[in-house]
Amino acid sequence: MRSLIRWPALTAAFALVLTAAGWSPAAASGPVSAAPVLDWSRYATQAIVAGRPPASSEVLLGIVHIAIADTVAGLGYGRPFHFAVRPDRHASASAAVATAAYDVLKARVPASGLEGTYADYLAGVPDGRAKARGIALGRSVAVAVLAWRAGDGLDNVVPYVQKPPGPGVWEPTLPTPPVDIVLTQVRPLALRYRAQFRPDGPDPLTSKRYARDVAEVASVGRVDSTTRTAQQTETARFWAEQTAQQWSRVFLQLAADRHLSLSGAAQMLALAHVSAGDAVIACWDAKFHYLSWRPVHAIQRADGNPRTPVDPTWQPLLNVNHPEYPSGHACFTAGATGALKAFFHTAEVPLTISSQVTGTTRAYTNLAAVRSDVREARILSGLHFRHSMLDGEVLGTQVAGWITARH
Repeated sequence: MRSLIRWPALTAAFALVLTAAGWSPAAASGPVSAAPVLDWSRYATQAIVAGRPPASSEVLLGIVHIAIADTVAGLGYGRPFHFAVRPDRHASASAAVATAAYDVLKARVPASGLEGTYADYLAGVPDGRAKARGIALGRSVAVAVLAWRAGDGLDNVVPYVQKPPGPGVWEPTLPTPPVDIVLTQVRPLALRYRAQFRPDGPDPLTSKRYARDVAEVASVGRVDSTTRTAQQTETARFWAEQTAQQWSRVFLQLAADRHLSLSGAAQMLALAHVSAGDAVIACWDAKFHYLSWRPVHAIQRADGNPRTPVDPTWQPLLNVNHPEYPSGHACFTAGATGALKAFFHTAEVPLTISSQVTGTTRAYTNLAAVRSDVREARILSGLHFRHSMLDGEVLGTQVAGWITARH
């Protein structure tokens, strides 16, 4: 796999000096407008998340953004993420990026409804050799990306076989198939294999830490909790939006706020979406390996631990239908923030994040504050134990670290 950036030791040290002096990825990329990249990242998100769960949505977004990044590199701006093509500096960036993204979406998300969008977009590009060359460049990258991802498992139909029920064993919480079980068969985007960073597993049911975590979520995560404040309830619901959709807005807003160039935006979006995509693939591998029960069953049923009283009436504030450990939201958030930290060379990246569930906006001064808010939100939702949130963060951070070190 080709790296987006491979720094020799001396160059890495020099880059740090430039960063301290005010250098940024955007500045290094030149002044070319990021509009085509931002436009088609937005269109891709709209097409992909419609009716799809967050985790598989993010994997598809990772594929599309690799195509976008490699097309931009093919225009002569930056280095490729995966596929190197002969640079064509005379090709139209708008035509190239639009064609690469559209061709990948047409093949992987057939019902995207983007035909008219693509036609209208190309109609706005002046006719001529640059446009034709851009279309050819984008199409060549899309062909390579689609060939690479052929048979990647994302279109598989994966049946769920219930493990014999018992203490600690997950059982579906809805009368529908487990969400995104297909990811247990999907080939990663950049990792070597799905279980590359598989965590150690949930706490033993007899442990003090498990009892502590159960008591915490039983109190604040109950649907009719008297200990959860109105502000905490808003926090839980704030992070209940479709995760890939919510974070896509974050990435796009950040690119606009930082005035990233064509290359800078393409690189940042690819790094973030691929890191988050592989983080959820690794997360779902662990989820269905350990098959750990949700708080709703842990609290309602006996587990053999005298420190955890049984409450058959307990119900969570929110509900999802996949195993508890590790937290998918924690994996996703840590993967995304880990990529942003690497790209901007700092964890002090202010973010403004909105939620279509609550209709509110929150401002965060740094990436750690985002992870902390998500951590508490999923406990307050009654969905996760604290140990699962922490291990999910570690997993996502490891995935992002491994990918950013190579790209």
